[in-house]
Amino acid sequence: MEFGVPIPGRILPQEQWAKTAVKRLPEAGPLDWEAIFGRKAPVILDLGCGNGRFTLGSALARPQCDHFAIDALPVVIRYATRRGNQRGLANVRFAVKDAETFVARYVGDSSVAEAHLYHPQPYHQSRRAGRRVYTPKFLADVHRALEPGGLFVVQTDNPDYWKYMARVTPCFFDFKEHPEPWPDSPQGRTRREIIARQRGLKIYRGVGRRRDDITPAAALELANSLPGPIFKTHGPWRDLDRMESKGS
Repeated sequence: MEFGVPIPGRILPQEQWAKTAVKRLPEAGPLDWEAIFGRKAPVILDLGCGNGRFTLGSALARPQCDHFAIDALPVVIRYATRRGNQRGLANVRFAVKDAETFVARYVGDSSVAEAHLYHPQPYHQSRRAGRRVYTPKFLADVHRALEPGGLFVVQTDNPDYWKYMARVTPCFFDFKEHPEPWPDSPQGRTRREIIARQRGLKIYRGVGRRRDDITPAAALELANSLPGPIFKTHGPWRDLDRMESKGS
């Protein structure tokens, strides 16, 4: 249990555990998904996976898909890896890496079916705003990485961040808001969503499909013309954001 919500799956006998950790990424990409997972299957990315709740649930529900999840914080990847191992999830890999570098360097063109980004850090202090992941260049990289018609899912509890997302995402994706809770996880797909909802915060969710009328080159050119995520944030999210930034 985590904040009163069951963690997906169950702990198996140790002889059935898997090895889900990618302890070191190569110097250069892109990654060979078929070599990593030992089969050819649709690949789902969890960019900023935290302790792995979404990836665990998706991997259990969709064994026909492979899941690669990353986070910049080693402490949360340790939690995620342990849980993936204990559940015998051979269709999951976890690695420590920031989302921008991972997508740009390690994900090949049109090589993944889905990319999920839940609750990216808004970085309230103006001097840290440059660390926000959700930039036009990042969106162009996700667009390039997705297969034709590929799925992009985003979520935040910060209304200022959401306004920016709603503004720039349709430039690269056929994008629409998903106002209702996810039917597969009505109490929350992620730890952050569970906590935020229990505190009465509104959750902003969006679902997009890759715009196939835009080439990767055109997407990159478009990214250079769009504004970056420079906005002021306010409201009752700061303590949650500090907690998430430390992996606690």
